[in-house]
Amino acid sequence: MSIQFIGVTKEYKNGSNIFLALNNISFEAKEGEIVAIVGPSGSGKSTLLNLLGGLDRATSGEIIFDGLNLSALSDKELTKYRRDKVGFVFQFYNLIPNLTAYENVEVAAELNKNSLKIDEVLEAVGLLDKKDKFPQELSGGEQQRVSIARAIVKSPKLLLCDEPTGALDYKTSKEVLELIDKINQIYKTTIFIVTHNTSIASMCHRIIRLRSGQIIEIKENINRISPKEVEW
Repeated sequence: MSIQFIGVTKEYKNGSNIFLALNNISFEAKEGEIVAIVGPSGSGKSTLLNLLGGLDRATSGEIIFDGLNLSALSDKELTKYRRDKVGFVFQFYNLIPNLTAYENVEVAAELNKNSLKIDEVLEAVGLLDKKDKFPQELSGGEQQRVSIARAIVKSPKLLLCDEPTGALDYKTSKEVLELIDKINQIYKTTIFIVTHNTSIASMCHRIIRLRSGQIIEIKENINRISPKEVEW
């Protein structure tokens, strides 16, 4: 099984002006890969992620994942797709401040009848001993770990990470990258990472480089290194 973008264009209109966020892009990635989406600001990275996650719709073209053509789904079907198959991790953690770490993950677990056990997931991200802590009692790195636990507790086939280390220092960023790699190995989750940090791409199976809404390079990374070896 694979993920396919086939001639995908996304345009935004502002009055009589049309902005092409993505311009006729095509690529294929394999299930179970970690894929890096890299490029400068405004290159279309987050737009690509939003289309794949069903948060937005392509203007034209097809997006195929897990036997579904996202372009052909109704709004209700897209909602079900996001709920059942996709986990999201953002730069800013978006945790609910008056809920504990456990309760923040529990909210997501209740969305899917096939959810993993909450304690198991918190243990996987190294936070079982802090499950009763509120977000303000956790460090930035720990809050990001909770957000990752919240994303994977639904047992999604696809994990989408938008600048997951953007608000973290070097040491904590490395820890989060190691966790993302661990999630890929344990759960065989397909993971897309949008990042400005091109060094992160070296730990990924596939690298897709964007510029001005177009793909300028697709590279299968045969010399992939472990997150511990990533330096910047």
